[in-house]
Amino acid sequence: MRFIHAADLHLDSPLAGLRDRSGDRAERLVGATRRAFEGLVDHAIRERIDFVLIAGDVFDGNWADHGSGLFLVRQLSRLAGAGIPVAMIRGNHDAESVIARRLTWPANVHEFPSRSASTWEVPGHGAAVHGQSFATRKVPENLAAAYPAARPGLFNIGLLHTSATGHAGHDTYAPCDLQDLLARGYDYWALGHVHGRELLCEDPPVLFPGNLQGRHVNEPGAKGFTVVTVEGGRVRHLEEVHVDVVRWTRLEVDASSADTIGDLCRPVSAALREAVRAAEGRTLAVRLVLTGASPAHRALAGDPVRLEDECHSVAIQAGEDVWIEGIEVRTRPPSAAPGLGEGFSDLLRLLREVQDDPAERADLLRVLEGGLAKVPPPARAEGGLDGIGADRLDRLLAEAEALLLHHLASEDAPA
Repeated sequence: MRFIHAADLHLDSPLAGLRDRSGDRAERLVGATRRAFEGLVDHAIRERIDFVLIAGDVFDGNWADHGSGLFLVRQLSRLAGAGIPVAMIRGNHDAESVIARRLTWPANVHEFPSRSASTWEVPGHGAAVHGQSFATRKVPENLAAAYPAARPGLFNIGLLHTSATGHAGHDTYAPCDLQDLLARGYDYWALGHVHGRELLCEDPPVLFPGNLQGRHVNEPGAKGFTVVTVEGGRVRHLEEVHVDVVRWTRLEVDASSADTIGDLCRPVSAALREAVRAAEGRTLAVRLVLTGASPAHRALAGDPVRLEDECHSVAIQAGEDVWIEGIEVRTRPPSAAPGLGEGFSDLLRLLREVQDDPAERADLLRVLEGGLAKVPPPARAEGGLDGIGADRLDRLLAEAEALLLHHLASEDAPA
């Protein structure tokens, strides 16, 4: 027996951080989550998979119209035509209280109700799936504790949307620990909610497969689903299958050899070309992270428009579908920095005194956190702004210092 375990499809998630930069190809990027799910359905039909499990967050939120639902119906109908049953639950993004519109799913689909945990036996496959949907976005209770007992003589699967014991970057929903899950006596736990692939236990397997398609730079790397092979009533193999259409990646580039912004083109180009090869034909969205003690530090941090244009030019040359999603300047001045003159040296000293003063830093952090609190949570996540912290504050202050010095220095000052 082979089944697919997928989670967190987030159909029609906007990929806004990339879409806004993609011009006439925006529609292709907007459809990335749909195309990833089409890849799953293609694989299930081609490989004659026995059934498909989806562990919540099928949709990213309430539908703007019935188009999102109709897309899912088309794909589920393709699975129905191939005789492949589907079981799914709702998570925090597509809880019953969140999705206002409704469509009737094809007959091959079993959606677990939210009122209590229940059991569905997969027709003709000797498997029992136990699950429960979210009624509302916030589910603070441990749902797993009330899941039904394992059914004797069947392969038992728990289908659950949960934060488990907690994960950075993910809100707490239906919390539970590993012992809560193992106590049910199931043969496999198909979890959802955490967007990075994570195997919590090997025997029996307790798995987060990750989401099908990364939605922003904080969800980098290959994304997809897991094919579970069962022999003799036990899991024998877990196969990770990648179907992401847009691959997000962070590229760290050493800028220590760069005297000017132009000198950075060569190392950036080499890093981008290697990333293009690793992406295997996918659209590549890149966050560049520039590091090292660089003579060009002041220009890199102080002239972001020129830096962005140069990096975009290099990206165009690296491949048709390579996008610079953002640039982080984490360089620092070399130890032997050129003289700036008495006035600029005084300004530099003042800036660094502010950086080293705990009270001043605390005031700055309070102001910045207050501003971030006004930004909608999805926008904060896409921009990597969920929190500042000491390390991020150091980078922001260093960039501000370089920006000021770059623009205050005379035209003939060293760059």
